[in-house]
Amino acid sequence: MFPGQGSQFQGMGQELFKQFPDIVESANQVVGYNLAEMCLTNTDNLLNQTNYTQPALYLVNYLSYQNYLKQGGAQPAYFLGHSLGEFNALNAAGVFDFESGLRIVQKRGELMLSVSGTSMAAIIGAEYKEIKEILATNFADIDVANVNTASQMVISGPVGSLERSADFFEEEGLVYIPLKVSGAFHSRYMNPIKENFKHFIENVKLNSCKIPVISNYSAAPYPSDTDGILKNMVNQIDSKVKWLQSVEYVLYQGEYNFMEVGPGEVLTNVLKKIKK
Repeated sequence: MFPGQGSQFQGMGQELFKQFPDIVESANQVVGYNLAEMCLTNTDNLLNQTNYTQPALYLVNYLSYQNYLKQGGAQPAYFLGHSLGEFNALNAAGVFDFESGLRIVQKRGELMLSVSGTSMAAIIGAEYKEIKEILATNFADIDVANVNTASQMVISGPVGSLERSADFFEEEGLVYIPLKVSGAFHSRYMNPIKENFKHFIENVKLNSCKIPVISNYSAAPYPSDTDGILKNMVNQIDSKVKWLQSVEYVLYQGEYNFMEVGPGEVLTNVLKKIKK
């Protein structure tokens, strides 16, 4: 499991950067600035700005997986990635090379940043159906963006609407946590950038997955044809992340040994709640 935005922290990747200096230098050449230095110093809090967060996390996730393999780690039966992490999963499965993936996530971050005036919040304590009904009745301009567990959702929408919804959710006895993100990811508000993202990926050489990658968009393995792979990558940007269903898909196959590869333990903690 490769984590996505929200897992980043100042100092992440410190030991990995020392182990893989050539890869770090290659990444710096692609993005046009010093990624490792940004991760370690977080100057001007850039690490929480999506156009910087995404390349930084992609690099640290990638190096974490290289380190896992270097230490004799076995090839997994499945790859999963949460939002941005899905691009690490696709890279690990051989869909595109490291540098192509870095260019894709850099472009993705730039496009996502261009959608202003929106944000996200986590809601804990209600099921998807209940959240959906509350939004449809009271806050029609807010979407469910992530289904992380049976009772932990993330919503996306205009900042003003999210702030108004906070009081409502708290009065309902639910926990409302605003997220430190710079846009309403995985919602209708990403729709205007979708075509631009598609055109960018169309110029990248894509291969079929050597190991199945469970898609955030479909909660099923990525298709084998490159048109289907492209479609899933593009649809992910404005569709909700079906993380609960993706994990359940793997559990139903009888695969129970999950490993988080990247900074922190966000997905490991989410997994515990899903299994419980």
